[in-house]
Amino acid sequence: MIKSIIGLYHQRSQFFIELLLQHLYITSVCIVITTTVGLLLGLLMTRHPLIAAIVLRLSSVIYTIPSIAIFGILVSITGIGLASAIIAIVLYGLLPMVRSTYTGLTEVDDEIIEAAVGMGSGQRHLLFWVRLPLALAVIFSGFRTMVVMTIALGGIASFIGAGGLGRAIWRGISTNYAEMTIAGSLLIAAIAIVADLILEYIEKRVRIRYLGEEG
Repeated sequence: MIKSIIGLYHQRSQFFIELLLQHLYITSVCIVITTTVGLLLGLLMTRHPLIAAIVLRLSSVIYTIPSIAIFGILVSITGIGLASAIIAIVLYGLLPMVRSTYTGLTEVDDEIIEAAVGMGSGQRHLLFWVRLPLALAVIFSGFRTMVVMTIALGGIASFIGAGGLGRAIWRGISTNYAEMTIAGSLLIAAIAIVADLILEYIEKRVRIRYLGEEG
């Protein structure tokens, strides 16, 4: 089996490279959107408890819906293609990003906030130079989870015509070609593992820099 998969990578290298680039593009777009929306929502939630309760509840509900069902619902609204895939993946990735941003910002020690205010810090200075740096480790932890999740979910994008490595998986399933299915799955897993290892290293550096934790 292993030799067959290696041989498949060699024979269909151009095919897999094309799918790999598509997968990286889709997941990169989703990561940028999810990070931006998640950070903004998290900041907004710290100022409005009602919005925080609503957003956390809605994102938790979305999390309980099977991903393939979300894709199916969106296809009926936004059609087959990249747009539906991006919306679905972003919706799933928002929960860890929003929750980590909200939690990180709200758990900053009140005494530190009071000391900064006492030294004349305004709201903007307080946010960018006190709260965000202290919350960065928690936020980055959620970001790391979201990135790995997004890479994995990107494999379903091809099921609604968005491309990516899921095409190899779907082709293998539809033609009963196990090697093709495994080859596509292994590449997605490899991307997720490499991304997680890189982000784990960065997270450790962030904790050392901003929280004074030992390496």
